Amino acid sequence: MASIGFIGLGNVGAKLAGTLLRNKVDLTIRDLDKAAAQPLLDAGAKWAESPKEMAQNCDIIITCLPSPAISAAVMEADDGILAGMRAGMIWAEMSTTDEAEVKRLGRIVQERGGHAVDCPVSGGCHRAATGNIAIFAGCERAVFEKMLPFLTKMGRRVLHTGELGSASVLKVVTNYLATANLVSVSEALATCKAAGMDLNTSFEAIKISSGNSFVHETESQVILNGSRDINFTMDLVLKDIGLFDEVAKRAGLDLELSPMLVKMFKQAIEKYGPRELSPNIIKKYEEQSGLDVTASGFPAEILDDEPEEPGYEVVPTGRA
Repeated sequence: MASIGFIGLGNVGAKLAGTLLRNKVDLTIRDLDKAAAQPLLDAGAKWAESPKEMAQNCDIIITCLPSPAISAAVMEADDGILAGMRAGMIWAEMSTTDEAEVKRLGRIVQERGGHAVDCPVSGGCHRAATGNIAIFAGCERAVFEKMLPFLTKMGRRVLHTGELGSASVLKVVTNYLATANLVSVSEALATCKAAGMDLNTSFEAIKISSGNSFVHETESQVILNGSRDINFTMDLVLKDIGLFDEVAKRAGLDLELSPMLVKMFKQAIEKYGPRELSPNIIKKYEEQSGLDVTASGFPAEILDDEPEEPGYEVVPTGRA
């Protein structure tokens, strides 16, 4: 089986890499913080001194990094991936990134005889840890077939979205929707509290109603617990919804809700800081009302209670 290199061991990356290792993949890893890599090294992963060295020794390199600029640096530095790239190698970009940027880097990869795929994940850190996360993959079908055995180790549902860049568009679309839902859930829970409703009852009412959602079932719980911890921060939200807003502008659309969300998170970052946990957007309403929107009985973090299952390709409706 092909050897895999994995660069970027943050909240999501470390969990995806751990899933590969748990599934007996030949794995080499790298992160600027070697301490973040130590648990995986202790479990049997190998270490690369540079992205170039990794590219010289691995068949597939996965990057899972915080921003398009960081991904570009890892690719294009003197000791970067491109410096060590070999013909036939696959670069798999799992970061949430810009469609135009992943296409630009992908063209360079292809010019050097390699293949590129953007394959971001969706579903939250708790599902990344158990291999139950969803994965989008944008690339030629032949490249997708080569990647699928590894994507189905990291995720349960894998969707081939089309050409390179298509997965990045869909990823920021889904993150935009999740952000809009986070804000609406925060407003709904704050309104329930202000109106004198019992928050435990309010949570269940929403959960069994047409207003339910994945965000409510997960993030509402840590909001009500008070931890507000989903391993995702406001600066990352702003990056993602900003990327979505740029996609819409390039497509010639003049949206209304999207710019409001961008403005809202810019203001929140100015007040609370870029590394504030994203569900603490509800502080805006707690401070406005003087109310504490918490309740007993909710967990401090979200854990995936579904058993790890073999992944599979999702076939779009109408394509079967």
